[in-house]
Amino acid sequence: MLPPSRFKILLNREPVDMRKSINGLSILIADAFYQNPISDYVFVFRNKSGDKIKILYWDRNGFCLWYKRLEKGRFYFPVDRLGCISMTSQQLNWLLDGLDFSKLIGHKMLHYDCHF
Repeated sequence: MLPPSRFKILLNREPVDMRKSINGLSILIADAFYQNPISDYVFVFRNKSGDKIKILYWDRNGFCLWYKRLEKGRFYFPVDRLGCISMTSQQLNWLLDGLDFSKLIGHKMLHYDCHF
């Protein structure tokens, strides 16, 4: 199960050695994201060939590590930026579904003041 939508999501665009587990990824979080691994963030990592993703987050009393390996094809990552990218939960789902989330734009949220 993916993390709840209340989390903020950060994608590390730099390829990561997928042999790293929770401890190694936690060090990368501090170095690449300048964040505490035990925060309200979901951290997304990719490998060099773009066919593997690891997602790490803290859930109340322990780390959750989620891993997906594609048997065919690659995930689509933005090519115009390096470093960390902030994502929405919808964009993360688009990424995992094989869509280029950097080119997809959902409907904007509307805010109305209703006076009755």
